[in-house]
Amino acid sequence: NPNHRCMHLEVYQFLLFLIASSINILITNATINMFAPSNPTTQTTQPIVTGTTILGIKYNGGVMLAADTLASYGSLARYKDVRRIQKVGDRTLVGASGEMSDFQSIMEMLEEMHQSDMNQSDGYFHTPCEFFNYLRAVMYQRRNKGNPLWNQLLVAGCDKGKAPFLGYVDLIGTAYEENFIATGFGAYLAMPLIRERWSADMDEGEARALLEDCLRVLFYRDCRASSRIQIAKATSEEGTLISEPYELATEWETANYDVRHPTTVALDGSSW
Repeated sequence: NPNHRCMHLEVYQFLLFLIASSINILITNATINMFAPSNPTTQTTQPIVTGTTILGIKYNGGVMLAADTLASYGSLARYKDVRRIQKVGDRTLVGASGEMSDFQSIMEMLEEMHQSDMNQSDGYFHTPCEFFNYLRAVMYQRRNKGNPLWNQLLVAGCDKGKAPFLGYVDLIGTAYEENFIATGFGAYLAMPLIRERWSADMDEGEARALLEDCLRVLFYRDCRASSRIQIAKATSEEGTLISEPYELATEWETANYDVRHPTTVALDGSSW
């Protein structure tokens, strides 16, 4: 019957229309969900696991870095054995304050560069100055993308027959070279000590003693600091050397309090 055939055709057309509409709705919803505000591209907005001060000074014949081994989870002294001074190749040292996961990412980039030098097998290796300039460009590029690497970095090293190198670069791309540098709270607590005692002709022992004194003051005054420290050096003859962590000698003997009101004085001389 022609009428029945027309009805069947209309039913088939209607079913095809429903199927096509459903597919179109599914595709539209998937597209909306993909670009919905609930799923934006996110960036790191603050550091989480952080290290504090890195100190660096040049001395007669080399350059030296120093840092403690504490990484804090917020205000919690969580990780006690984090090595915040690393070496790249045989001639370059890198020390980091700030976010430790970003520092790990930076070290992976630098190790890839050094491995590329090894693979070329032509006798050429990047110098400390070249690593420093590479990091300056990377940090500035990441800052411009709104996704910075949350670190303050010291790059140190000494090529054969050349003067020691010490440079600073931070998360917004600020970069400079200097004879002595301190990051974090060290910029306020350690720099006065270094300015008072540093000289260009100081020897390795004097440089080490100065850095230990600065880290001791930071341990007393900075609640994110630790007395467990590492010291690293780079010289043109020996290359780079990073010490194993060791404990600073500290002194916590406090003076007796003055008696400021007429009460019975305790045996220890305090007024409490």
